[in-house]
Amino acid sequence: MPYGPATTPSSCTTSCWAFPPNTRAVEFDEQWSFVAKKEKNCDHSRPEDDWCGDCWDHLAFDPEHRLVISLVCGRRAEELTFLLVADFHERTGGRVMDLMVSDEYPAYATAILETYGVAVVPERTGRPGRPPQPYKELPEGLTYATVHKEREGGRVVSVTARVAHGTAEAAAEALNSLNIGEKVNTSHEERFHGTDRNRNAREVRKAYTFSKDWEVHVAVTQLARYSYNFCWPVRTLRLRGAGGAWEARTPAMSAGLTDHVWSLWEWVTLPGGKRRTAAS
Repeated sequence: MPYGPATTPSSCTTSCWAFPPNTRAVEFDEQWSFVAKKEKNCDHSRPEDDWCGDCWDHLAFDPEHRLVISLVCGRRAEELTFLLVADFHERTGGRVMDLMVSDEYPAYATAILETYGVAVVPERTGRPGRPPQPYKELPEGLTYATVHKEREGGRVVSVTARVAHGTAEAAAEALNSLNIGEKVNTSHEERFHGTDRNRNAREVRKAYTFSKDWEVHVAVTQLARYSYNFCWPVRTLRLRGAGGAWEARTPAMSAGLTDHVWSLWEWVTLPGGKRRTAAS
């Protein structure tokens, strides 16, 4: 099944930020929406239905700075998960994160190993037979955890976390230093999904505002999510100024990418090349 006409990140080069953001943790997750009609009503034997149905926003989110790092839109598929993790790796300068979290979708573990893994060449044993093949292993210092959710009646009733690489102590230390809660979860990104649905009517559930065209849907999704970084002050990021008044801050300000709140006009009208450098 095709992934849709826009399946890659809006930019997959290391020049997408003026400087890499001060990102130390990431939450990977997907957000569902649809184009033209629900997936159950699609007939993919008809070419025109290839651009209808489920469209997932694969997202890499910085929970400390509330920053959208990478976005890939399309069908929920392993290939798009690999694109997401690889793009996140480039946008953050290839640094090893203190904490990486995702749900239990197996593609994330494979993509993280493929992207961050260090090649290991086993020593020859000197015995007859085929020599051991090279393999990859994750570097020390990388802590990766997965989240398991129990649902009843369509609602989450419990959340448990498992450290897939690293130690529970390292995960707890990362949570403490990042000040993003006491438990491993993807709640910051899920909260952002709610903000995004409020800002982008095309992704509101059970409404007539759903997209009718795939390419337009992807374009508006990217506009809404990336402009959020620079134009949307986040209440939990604000700081007390010298005079005691609260000073608004956007995710981009918190992550060290800019020094002021951008207007949407400023962001949209910045020349394309500079905008790719500054705001993806």
